[in-house]
Amino acid sequence: MGNCCRSPAAVAREDVSSSHFPASNAKKKPHQARNGGGAGQKRLSVLGDEGCEVVGIDDKYVLDRELGRGEFGVTYLCMDRGTKELLACKSISKRKLRTAVDVEDVRREVAIMRHLPKSPSVVSLREACEDDGAVHLVMELCEGGELFDRIVARGHYTERAAASVTRTILEVVQLCHRHGVIHRDLKPENFLFANKKENSPLKAIDFGLSIFFKPGEKFSEIVGSPYYMAPEVLKRNYGPEIDIWSAGVILYILLCGVPPFWAETEQGVAQAILRGNIDFKREPWPNVSENAKDLVRHMLEPDPKLRLTAKQVLEHHWLQNAKKAPNVPLGDIVKSRLKQFSRMNRFKRRALRVIADHLSAEEVEDIKDMFKTMDTDNDGIVSYEELKTGIAKLGSHLAESEVQMLIEAVSIHRIILETDKVDFCIYYLL
Repeated sequence: MGNCCRSPAAVAREDVSSSHFPASNAKKKPHQARNGGGAGQKRLSVLGDEGCEVVGIDDKYVLDRELGRGEFGVTYLCMDRGTKELLACKSISKRKLRTAVDVEDVRREVAIMRHLPKSPSVVSLREACEDDGAVHLVMELCEGGELFDRIVARGHYTERAAASVTRTILEVVQLCHRHGVIHRDLKPENFLFANKKENSPLKAIDFGLSIFFKPGEKFSEIVGSPYYMAPEVLKRNYGPEIDIWSAGVILYILLCGVPPFWAETEQGVAQAILRGNIDFKREPWPNVSENAKDLVRHMLEPDPKLRLTAKQVLEHHWLQNAKKAPNVPLGDIVKSRLKQFSRMNRFKRRALRVIADHLSAEEVEDIKDMFKTMDTDNDGIVSYEELKTGIAKLGSHLAESEVQMLIEAVSIHRIILETDKVDFCIYYLL
């Protein structure tokens, strides 16, 4: 109550100042309790000479409420004690960095954010700090909300607006590729608006899966989100062209509200991607300009050698004439689909938190054992057939339709179970 007429920044600043976190240095650091740091723990240096060392992140910043959560890190609203500037702090718990690969991933994320030049379309890194419990990435705060939420909130969504968003995304891709970086995880959730203003810049916020590359270099690691994966990722032989594909998927969703490659299981999604059939018949495609559809086709070209580069996409007629793109509303059906798609993703993220918060360590161990039993090929993924066979082995006799319902009920790409005692990732099929 009473916050509706004040700016989000003012409200957030008040939230920080009235936070339960102490305004002055305390003997027990809140972040240590969250991240498991403390006396007797073996010292792990992640950033080395590349990062500033602090006794505790709270010495310099006031940490407040949680803004988001990923596989390794939790992002908090924070305020610089000296300047009172509102920022975002991504704290990566060291106890989750169990292998040298995990540590290298964090080092690479910091290195890439420092390597990329400042851009209005990329969130800026203020500094990277390290203490006994965690690595902390202090970044620019984006308080304008997620991409799809802004679109749904608008009363008037058009092809012209989609072109503007696409231009920003491709500018990020071009910036990355020019500086030897493949993003590898382009999706709507990784783009936030800087503020609530109508003309707010849209910014890429997450480079956790990004990687440096050299011309001609190929990679085989399967990363990213299933809907946005390029066919060559599934074939384990890819380069920077995968970012164009992912951006093309986002463009398709922007124009019609649903992904171009859809199925009830991850295996089905992969098969749809490899088939490459794009539907331009459903509403509102008959009313979308031919220039827009032409760009989608060229961005979703199955052969990466024939796919447009970021420069070529930005030079495409549709984006070159973005201000002249049709300003006719794409229709309520697109907004309705986007709203459902956005809500589904948010529900999944929140559901994971609920699951994590209510499972005991014993229950997590039981799930781990069940998962290992079902994952007969030890690839870290429980397929539809493995799940069906595994359920039968556990003594349950579910009908085919009931197994399918179960898969749909847990249609989550990655479940991260987090408790004070154990952390474990379970991969399900979409």
